[in-house]
Amino acid sequence: MGLLQDKVALITGGSRGIGAAIVKRFAEEGAHVAFTYASSSEKANAVAEEASASGTTVKAYKSDASSYEQAEDLCKTVLADFGKVDILINNAGITRDTLMLRMSEEQWDKVIEVNLKSVFNLTKHMLRSMLKNRGGSIINMSSIVGVTGNAGQANYSASKAGIIGFTKSIAKEVGSRNIRCNAVTPGFIATEMTDALDEKVKEAYMTSIPMKKLGEANDVANICVFLGSDMSKYVSGQVVSVCGALNT
Repeated sequence: MGLLQDKVALITGGSRGIGAAIVKRFAEEGAHVAFTYASSSEKANAVAEEASASGTTVKAYKSDASSYEQAEDLCKTVLADFGKVDILINNAGITRDTLMLRMSEEQWDKVIEVNLKSVFNLTKHMLRSMLKNRGGSIINMSSIVGVTGNAGQANYSASKAGIIGFTKSIAKEVGSRNIRCNAVTPGFIATEMTDALDEKVKEAYMTSIPMKKLGEANDVANICVFLGSDMSKYVSGQVVSVCGALNT
């Protein structure tokens, strides 16, 4: 029996990178999975097909997590399709990197909307069901730069730092109802985004990481399995780093 056997998870941003890895790992551990994607139905359907080979139900939904109305419609649809949601993973995120002097209002607003407002939207609309069921696990994807900051990423860092404060507040609000809320802060993880980086940039990152290597998407997915499972039933309000000792 898998660690997430018969649990239902809703994951935003699940068609690529870390999100896709989480979808697949959750299905491997016995969870039924609903996940969102923003644009490419082809990629989303491929992830759903691969994950469902584990024998669980996996469905992709096109939805903009930064839209309050779309998030509400999504939660209603997923609850109707699956009957419940035990685990919510707020993973949707984007970058619009540039130095502050060059950053436009649109670049600031878009990152805050997608990365931070989306966490509010999905949590707001899913909490009532979790409260009714007197249980649930909410996992919010932050970032190591939400703790340390990073030049050229003031918008991204601010959004990810906001997620940490949000996580701790929600954990205190709903802990008495057996609902847990934790944040995960990945460091430099090998994804499509890092694959596009110049080799010299990658080497510079490597020198700053004590373990001298990039993490893998499954390293983050495995932490999410733990936080979604009953193994972490007394873990809430915490920030778990997956960073190769970078934030040490």
